[in-house]
Amino acid sequence: MPTPSLDALPIRRLTLRDLTACADLSEDRGWPREEHKWGFLLTAGRGYGIDDPQGGLVAACVITEYGSWGQPELGAIGMVLVAERHARRGVGRRLMRHVVSVMDGTPLTLYATENGRPLYEELGFKVTGRAEMLRGRFTPGGPDLGVTTRAATAEDLPRILRVDEEAFGADRTPLIARLPAFADQLRVAEQDGRIIGYAAAWPNMDTHVVGPLIARDTETAQALIASLATGTDRPLRTDIDVRHEELLAWAKARGLASVAHNSVMTYGIAELPGDWTRRFAPLTVAAG
Repeated sequence: MPTPSLDALPIRRLTLRDLTACADLSEDRGWPREEHKWGFLLTAGRGYGIDDPQGGLVAACVITEYGSWGQPELGAIGMVLVAERHARRGVGRRLMRHVVSVMDGTPLTLYATENGRPLYEELGFKVTGRAEMLRGRFTPGGPDLGVTTRAATAEDLPRILRVDEEAFGADRTPLIARLPAFADQLRVAEQDGRIIGYAAAWPNMDTHVVGPLIARDTETAQALIASLATGTDRPLRTDIDVRHEELLAWAKARGLASVAHNSVMTYGIAELPGDWTRRFAPLTVAAG
């Protein structure tokens, strides 16, 4: 029986049953397997993929929706991967066009590598910002930041959600409510009993990823990173909006080194909603 052409293979919704196949696809492209992250994204968002008749996946991606239930205000696309044996044959373009179509006019955003950016530009995405990935072992030191941080409790969740929505510009309850189970640490910064920022550190291979990082100002962001660093013996990794130059310089002085840059791209909106001055790092570039 002849093998069907790639164009004839259906695009379907992915579920947690596809976790191993998604991790295999990551590994096929030289990425870490990141099963913990894949599991989170497949439950918090919607995965789409194309099955390979010979086994595994031809391609996959995940979209995470934010806003009112049933009426998303923004969709974040991530984990767009095509198996090496099927690369450069239009599969990624077809999958992306499908996602744009099913989102039916909802504004979209994604973080693009230099390799992926031309495809997204072809589809109508525009570069609206940049993020710098940092990685390394955090070295404590420097002056006292004068910001109080503590471990978050269940009672903090409503206030965390309010702070997050103000900074992000859309309701992210389904994502943020999963943080206590997904992350190893979730901390808040307080002033006079009011939450002025929060951050999580979640496990990804041999690192702890700092994200999301939402804070009133740079000093608060620094205090949250420093407090998370005391709770792990792993290297830290994070993706900081390049407009936060002071935080980037501080983090590099504390031992984190630049690894890569990604372009923040949008579709259907000129720029992301919310208050970028309080939005320092995403939960993951795959989910915004």
